[in-house]
Amino acid sequence: MNKRIGFIGCGKMGQAMITGMLHSSLVRSDQIIGSARSDETLLVVEQKFNINVTLSNQEVASSSDFLFIAVKPHLYKEVLQEVKDHVKQDAIIITIAAGIDISFIEAQFDHDVKVIRSMPNTPSLVGEGMSVLCVNNLVSEEEKEQVISLFNSFGKSEIVEEAMLDAIPAISGSSPAYVYMFIEALADGGVMQGIPRKLAYKLAAQAVLGAAKMVLETDKHPGELKDEVCTPGGVTIEAVATLEKNQFRGAVLSAMENCTNKSRILAKK
Repeated sequence: MNKRIGFIGCGKMGQAMITGMLHSSLVRSDQIIGSARSDETLLVVEQKFNINVTLSNQEVASSSDFLFIAVKPHLYKEVLQEVKDHVKQDAIIITIAAGIDISFIEAQFDHDVKVIRSMPNTPSLVGEGMSVLCVNNLVSEEEKEQVISLFNSFGKSEIVEEAMLDAIPAISGSSPAYVYMFIEALADGGVMQGIPRKLAYKLAAQAVLGAAKMVLETDKHPGELKDEVCTPGGVTIEAVATLEKNQFRGAVLSAMENCTNKSRILAKK
């Protein structure tokens, strides 16, 4: 891909995406430029990825064909006001923050601008990210496919209507945190039964990974896959029944509802 890619903000999510892009060999390190607020962060990023770095957001904006805004939601307006006169005419601005909609980005400019709103997640770091994208009507099909290829370089992606975006953090953006908690709980249970901690984490994590691949690759309903593990009168159905009695599903649904509500609050600010 013969494009210059810029990251304003090189925190955990930005670094995860850069890692995936470089590991896929879709782009070279000299095609990427990133900015951050501190020399310390830039030094880490430069040494880790061998990309171009700068303290100037304007420099990143002026040299990027695809411009990722990888800062906290409350900083978006400040950053866009800083760089709006330096963004290249045909550049595509790509957001990765919850609650920042396309119309908000468009409103920061005095002219038409190409925008893609995205919600990636941190498993992008290991090439297993799940990203959801929506685009405004100025982005061409060719440009859209190029951006999709970037996101697919560190996982999978889907294009959706923007109306869905506030609900996406709860199901894929934030959900790795829930899964890590589940893995930790499984490991704690293993340790309680005498399994060494390191082994318990490995067993739990691999079981979760395998279960996820079963859903993705067999095309079977998760409930059907669960039933296949639960032999009559066996140990698994005892565990499942206990989870149901303790409102396992209800707790997940409540967590997702609160996550979505928070996304909508952020969108209104």
